[in-house]
Amino acid sequence: MALMITDECINCDVCEPECPNEAISQGAETYVIDPAKCTECMGHFDEPQCVAVCPVDCIPLDPGHPETKDELQQKYQRLMAQKQGS
Repeated sequence: MALMITDECINCDVCEPECPNEAISQGAETYVIDPAKCTECMGHFDEPQCVAVCPVDCIPLDPGHPETKDELQQKYQRLMAQKQGS
């Protein structure tokens, strides 16, 4: 499942540089996570790095984008293949 940033986000800027897939960006009011790029850090780390550094605990699983661990792994592999092809 991709992650999402809730409106409790305080725009502290700590999550964006931690994302190995560059899935986090500044939105209109708070940071946002692109579900097409979010793998919950699978393939990079044992836990989502944005969740680990968030001081207000505002990054839950996104119920709008359910994915299995296998689907997250496949997404990671696609993203890495795209990155190598760039």
